[in-house]
Amino acid sequence: MLIGSAIYARSSYGGSHPLRIPRVSTVMDLSAAMGWVPPGRFRTSPRAKPAALALWHDPAYIAALQAAEARGHATDEDRARFHLGTVSNPVFPEVFRRPATSAGGAMLAAELLRDGGVIHVPAGGTHHGLPARANGFCYTNDPVLAMLVLRRGGARRIAYVDIDAHHCDGVEHAFAGDPETLLISVHEEGRWPFSGLLEDTGGGNCFNLPVPRGFNDTEMRAVLDRLILPRVAAFRPDAVVLQCGADALLEDPLSRLALSNNAHWAVVAALRPLGPRYLVLGGGGYDPWSVGRCWTGVWATLAGEEIPDRLPLPAQAVLQALPRFRGRPEPAPHMLTTLRDAPREGPVRAEIRDRLAVLARR
Repeated sequence: MLIGSAIYARSSYGGSHPLRIPRVSTVMDLSAAMGWVPPGRFRTSPRAKPAALALWHDPAYIAALQAAEARGHATDEDRARFHLGTVSNPVFPEVFRRPATSAGGAMLAAELLRDGGVIHVPAGGTHHGLPARANGFCYTNDPVLAMLVLRRGGARRIAYVDIDAHHCDGVEHAFAGDPETLLISVHEEGRWPFSGLLEDTGGGNCFNLPVPRGFNDTEMRAVLDRLILPRVAAFRPDAVVLQCGADALLEDPLSRLALSNNAHWAVVAALRPLGPRYLVLGGGGYDPWSVGRCWTGVWATLAGEEIPDRLPLPAQAVLQALPRFRGRPEPAPHMLTTLRDAPREGPVRAEIRDRLAVLARR
């Protein structure tokens, strides 16, 4: 099942923010153009109510988020106490409704997975959100909320895997030290939020793998085979949650990694058999063409759809219609006519092998 909402087609963080780009709406439009969302495969995301968000978030923070949306700006107290109205977490017209909808989609998915299944929520993955503070473009933390709902529905052992270019500091804050949660994060070293060091174990259940610039498909395959799959399989989870941020792709302006979307789809496919409940979220991603193509391919992978070598004209029209932004390069021609990138293979560098060896000994 695919969960989305029309709110993402008409909402933006503002003209100069990295999240001014359309992302989830592109996935929905592309998937529809491909005929991959027949009746029964799509659910509209509800908007989580404040009481539901209080499962993890401070009610005072949620009230401040609602008030900031109502008045259209943040107060000095909002900025100092809740980090609202900042450059990274601005106040925009849907500053409460949009993250509440993302959280509502992830929480609905967790409820629907009570008896098992596979669900993709591309609007999810806001893994930086903190209980009482906006953080790193994230106002709520839908992975945490979804995991708590999964647990409430009977999934005691949860494996959370994060392949976003940025470390999942908010999720680690929530679950570090919890023996019934396995946390694996593969992220760019030296990149904000500068957490998730190799030696950070989170009380024993966190496996953090910072990777160097230029991280390629071959290296991700080594990480998948030597870290992610063995650890998740040995954990024997009741549910697997994958945060599938697209900012580790080569085209992304906010990271220096070099993956193709094939690497993401390989992780998505490989994790599917390892738990009866499988929730795949979105996350980061700041190039509209690479994000839309990647997450549409994630949905195709989960739904068992064949990805063609060349997109039909209606799907090409979706990609061609995406807005251009000053200061950003034009998309390469293949970004307008295909979903699948050319593989970006390369050597497995010594620092990757050495870090995997360290984690294997834990």
